Amino acid sequence: MIDPAAIPAVLLGPRVRLEVPHEGHAEVFLAGVLASMPALLYVDWRPSSEWALRFCREDARCMAAGEDLAWQVFAHDDGSWVGRIDVHTIDHTAGRGEIGYVGNSARAGQGLMREAALLVIQTCWALGLQRIEAMSDARNARALHFARSLGMAQEGVLRRHERDPQGQLCDVVIFSVLKPDTAG
Repeated sequence: MIDPAAIPAVLLGPRVRLEVPHEGHAEVFLAGVLASMPALLYVDWRPSSEWALRFCREDARCMAAGEDLAWQVFAHDDGSWVGRIDVHTIDHTAGRGEIGYVGNSARAGQGLMREAALLVIQTCWALGLQRIEAMSDARNARALHFARSLGMAQEGVLRRHERDPQGQLCDVVIFSVLKPDTAG
């Protein structure tokens, strides 16, 4: 388990501010996800006010317990919601976790989510993790490009690994990045 006292509540980048989720984020999180749903073809979300509130509460609970990591991302320039990044399925013994992200389509192409994800990865190294993984539907070209832009290496394809939102079996690409000072 990660020591909750060691987890930063706020991460600051040149253009973004990441905050540990709380109930007050639910409304802006919901609005950003709803506006972005046409681009979120590979997630089976059914956003609602209750859904967003539960999501933010669970993120806050997991952070407080040191189980998973999660931050809401906001732009410095106008305070708008940029996205959400989490590191989940953490294996504390092996020092690895899986990064997940969802971005606001209105802020796409500005590099804000990339800046935020790189901050989260650096925070993971500081917290003792040695490996960060990303998994994405093999058809999700944007997510595959994003993982590569974070310096992640494609390790393979898990064939017919899971069902997509339409219920069809799909291939999943797995990426990873290792802590730079990790030997072998």
